[in-house]
Amino acid sequence: MRSMTTHHHRSALRRWLWVTVLLAGLSATPMLVLPAQAAIGGGFVDNFDGFNTARWYKTDGWSNGGMFNAGWRADHVWHSGGVMGINLDNVGCPSGCSGKPYASGEYRTTDMYSYGRYEVRMKAASGGSGTVSSFFTYTGPSDGQPWDEIDVEILGKNTWQMQTNYFTNGVGGHESVINLGFDAAASYHDYAIEWWNGGTINWFIDGVLVHQENGSRGPLPTHPQRIMMNLWPGTGVDGWLGPFNYSGQRTATYDWVKYIQY
Repeated sequence: MRSMTTHHHRSALRRWLWVTVLLAGLSATPMLVLPAQAAIGGGFVDNFDGFNTARWYKTDGWSNGGMFNAGWRADHVWHSGGVMGINLDNVGCPSGCSGKPYASGEYRTTDMYSYGRYEVRMKAASGGSGTVSSFFTYTGPSDGQPWDEIDVEILGKNTWQMQTNYFTNGVGGHESVINLGFDAAASYHDYAIEWWNGGTINWFIDGVLVHQENGSRGPLPTHPQRIMMNLWPGTGVDGWLGPFNYSGQRTATYDWVKYIQY
C-alpha cells in the first residue's frame, strides 16, 4: 500500500470501494439496503508514518470531563514504525492531567469532513473493563455547530464486540452491539463507517456490512465532522463500561486511516 503512486492508489481505492460495497450488499441481510449510487470525490489515506500537523492535532492540556476519567496529553500520542499509538497511564498525574488520576491521548483532524467512507485499521487496548478504544466522527459547539457524532467503540470489558452509536444535535441513545468473532485487542482489523447523504449510516468490519441506521430510531447527523480517535477510562459509568482498575499502561494502536468523499 505504501509504495503505490497517488494515481494508482486512488484508482485502487475506487476499485476496492465498489468491490467492497458489492460484496457487502450480497452478504448482507435483507434489512440492510445499500444506496444505489455514490459519487466518489476527494479524500486521503494516512499511513501514520509520522505526525502530519497539516492534517492532525493532538489534544493537550484538558479533559472532556464527565464520564472521562483522564486528561488529554499530547505526549500520550506517538508514531513509530508506521503506527500511531495512544497510551493510557498515570504518568504525571494528577497535576499534569487536568486534575484527573489518569492521562491519555486524543488524535483529531484539523479539518471537518462530510458524507463519505471513514475507515481505520486498528487494534484496541487490552487489559480488562472500564475503557473505550475508539474511532469516530464528531463536531459540536466548539466548532460552532450542534453536537453530531458517529461512533465505533471497543469496550475493554469485552473486546470481542464493537459498539456503534450516533448523536444528532446532542441526542444519542442509538447504541447497537456487534459480535466480532475475534478479539479486537489481539490483532489489527478494519472498521469502516459509510455516511450517506441519502439517509443511511453503514458500519463495516473487515469489508463486511454488519449494521445500518436509516433514521428510524431518530434523525441522522448532517453537519461536517472531525475524524477522531481516543482511549479513555470511565468513571461513574460502571453499568456501561464496567469498573476500571488500573494495573499499568494500556495502549490502542492504529495502522492507517482512510477517508473517501461521497
